[in-house]
Amino acid sequence: MKYPAFFNTVEAITMYDPLSEVLGAFEEGKICFSYTDVVKSAGHSCPSIAGAYLMVREGLKRLYPDTLPLRGGIEVFFKEALEEGVTGVVANVFSLITGATDVWGFKGINGHFSRTGLMHFNADIALHVKLRRTDTTAEINVAYQPSCIPPDSRMDTLMPQYFTGVPTVEEKRLFAHLWQERVAKILENFDKVILLH
Repeated sequence: MKYPAFFNTVEAITMYDPLSEVLGAFEEGKICFSYTDVVKSAGHSCPSIAGAYLMVREGLKRLYPDTLPLRGGIEVFFKEALEEGVTGVVANVFSLITGATDVWGFKGINGHFSRTGLMHFNADIALHVKLRRTDTTAEINVAYQPSCIPPDSRMDTLMPQYFTGVPTVEEKRLFAHLWQERVAKILENFDKVILLH
């Protein structure tokens, strides 16, 4: 499986999942999620996927400064409706990493480890997403602003050619290269595109 080399340079997210420890899935319940894991789950790498990954990672750092984040112990609130824009795509990334779900997730074992009811939409919050710990109720608001890293100007020509014309092999390669080049820049400059409050 070949993919852009920068995927391997992105800082991973390590969680503590008590359910996985109880059921013997991962030793000590430690689960590591890489950017590549998120891309495999989504099926693609784009600014929205990169932004979702960064919002989760940087938000969890602020929520859990001294310990591993508790998977299954985090509520996620979205300002927009599930069907609006890329909210569903972003929510899938948050669900994968935090374990939080709306109604479709794991119901738990004997009243423990439930992952349902931890994800909310149309929330009255300040920024795009809010993360809240269920144990301490500490919370952090997170926003993603990728506009400071614009796409290469050549994309203005390549995008319509790719989807409405008949692009050459060289144009296809250039389109893919420029697309992932912007994603790489977003991930590298996370401190510029992520706002925490």
